[in-house]
Amino acid sequence: MLGRDIRKGLIKVGKFLITGGTPLEGEIKVSGAKNAALPIITAALLADSPSRLLDIPNLRDVTNLCDIIEKMGAKVERKGHEVIINPADLNKFEADHELARKLRASYYILGVLLARNGTARTSLPGGCNIGNRPIDLHLKGFKALGAEVRLDHGIVEVKANKLKGERIYLDYPSVGATINIMLAATKAEGKTIIENAAREPEIVDLANYLTVMGAKIKGVGTDIIKIEGIKSLKGAEHRIIPDRIEAGTYMMAAALTRGNVFVKNVLAEHVKPLIAKLHEMGVEIDEQISGVNVKNRGRLKAVDIKTLPYPGFPTDLQSQMMVLLTQADGTSLVIETVWENRFMHVDELKRMGADIKIDGHSALIKPSHLTGAEVTATDLRAGAALILAGLIAQGDTEIRESYHIERGYENIEKKLQGIGARIRKVEE
Repeated sequence: MLGRDIRKGLIKVGKFLITGGTPLEGEIKVSGAKNAALPIITAALLADSPSRLLDIPNLRDVTNLCDIIEKMGAKVERKGHEVIINPADLNKFEADHELARKLRASYYILGVLLARNGTARTSLPGGCNIGNRPIDLHLKGFKALGAEVRLDHGIVEVKANKLKGERIYLDYPSVGATINIMLAATKAEGKTIIENAAREPEIVDLANYLTVMGAKIKGVGTDIIKIEGIKSLKGAEHRIIPDRIEAGTYMMAAALTRGNVFVKNVLAEHVKPLIAKLHEMGVEIDEQISGVNVKNRGRLKAVDIKTLPYPGFPTDLQSQMMVLLTQADGTSLVIETVWENRFMHVDELKRMGADIKIDGHSALIKPSHLTGAEVTATDLRAGAALILAGLIAQGDTEIRESYHIERGYENIEKKLQGIGARIRKVEE
């Protein structure tokens, strides 16, 4: 088994051991959003001076991205949850292929370097195996801005003598494509208009950072984003928004265990779809300025959910919600519209006694008595669902391949221990 430092590109192989049956009580704090931190770290390369980024989560994906940009010549200094990035000496325009294949967000290198230097090269990105992640819309946007695109044996190369603003319609409101086109358009000549743009809070956070750097962006948070290109950007200080998916996971953990938990550092506006469904199920939610309090002392009611792009119910909370629905009275329906492989957790939940039937992109969930078992985290959010299942299962649960979970949850076992969960991590 591997056990060396992850900064050398190797993985500490481990597992989570959970004994279920304890109601969660107390306060748990949410970290900065991974899906906001990654594009913002990359965007720092657009500046001509250092940026200071705050509330950056200590996650493997963040480490891999910092390693990628360091190998390209940028200076990266990390102090706890603070990252200082100085792009002055950036002199390479190709991302390390081995590192790039480990995380999806590596494709943001393309938009940034295209804007900064007119050329970029990287391997097709990796990440969780939850479905096809084509970057066709990214490349469509780059071409519209005047870039030449070349794909060769898994390597993507983009080049442009000059980027020019253009009206770009996205066939689907892709978060990644919206971000990448925004990054490239910040320095394009003239105005770029992105139609049918994604509206996620992480995109708004990126736009806020770019604006402080000097970029001219309007309409973010709507489906039409307008960017007026400028010649140079300056480094800036920026604090990352809280992670709405981590927040939602802990909110459901409280509801599942019939607990009473204050989830701190949450923007309630970002988790409105979940709050609405928890209300329907009979969970008490108290929205406060610094977070939300989640309390459940009674039986849960069955509900139906359908995943959709923001502001709909997030696909990244679907697997966790499915665990919650196994404890509800009545039959629930879950329809997944975003990722075709987002039901991989179902077979693992069935090992624990879950009564779930899959039909294409739909799942029927009936009340289930869960028992501990040996299961495997097949991807990030599936792993989070298994942790939730372990918290209420009778007996002991062992979750293998914990590194999937650690891609998106910082110190999850320690945070849960702090509110009474009987969970520990074992490294091999």
